[in-house]
Amino acid sequence: MANEITNAVPLKRQQKVQAAELSTDILKGLADLAPSTTLSSLSEHLNIPASKLHRYLQALLANGFAEQDAETSQYKLGPTALYVAAAALGSLDVVKVATPYVRQLCLDIQETCFLAIWANKGPTVIHLEEAPKAFTMVTKVGSVLPLMESSTGQVFCSYIPEDELKKTHGIDNLGKIRAKILKIREQGINGIHGKVMTGVNAMSAPIFDIHQRIVGVITVIGMQDTFDVNFDSESGKLLCRTVREVSYKLGCNLDAM
Repeated sequence: MANEITNAVPLKRQQKVQAAELSTDILKGLADLAPSTTLSSLSEHLNIPASKLHRYLQALLANGFAEQDAETSQYKLGPTALYVAAAALGSLDVVKVATPYVRQLCLDIQETCFLAIWANKGPTVIHLEEAPKAFTMVTKVGSVLPLMESSTGQVFCSYIPEDELKKTHGIDNLGKIRAKILKIREQGINGIHGKVMTGVNAMSAPIFDIHQRIVGVITVIGMQDTFDVNFDSESGKLLCRTVREVSYKLGCNLDAM
């Protein structure tokens, strides 16, 4: 009897470990198939039977690690998963250093501002400060922005080596934005007029680290009829000053660039 109890303890512990491993696999799968996915697609992606997967998803839903859309029944990462991800990303210097600057920039310009970093899927919004007059936006924390079309994406394209862009995103021709890239490098700032969202302007500038590598982009967005995205506008000057200060805090010698 004693041996049966003793043997049951490690077995139970092993079952918990396996359950934890499977749960993390499911979370990774939801991230791979973001922004949302069906049960069958997730089952095929993870090679896990749908019935078993459904049981684990119910536990993740109950704890906020996953969410299910009431209309489409598709699954996605939940607020608890995003909270954990934000805490992990918060350990990165650029997020810690830049966040208060993004907040102050929002107060100074009175327009919505956000910080994006380069993640697995491309330019990803990691911190967002909404202005009091903010309009309804599609961009939220966790949003992955278009690489070639968005103001933020174009700034990343301007400073990330082309061979890396080709390797990670299959981009082997920057020709259509080549002139834009040269202009961004010359002015240190980028502005677009209503290209990603109709009626919305965006202005972005890069943050560099001690190795003079781009580690983030701060973007300001506002209504097209009121927000001036010219690099020599007051908003443009404030944005440039902000990214310079953040880069300096990260150890970047901008004078050497």
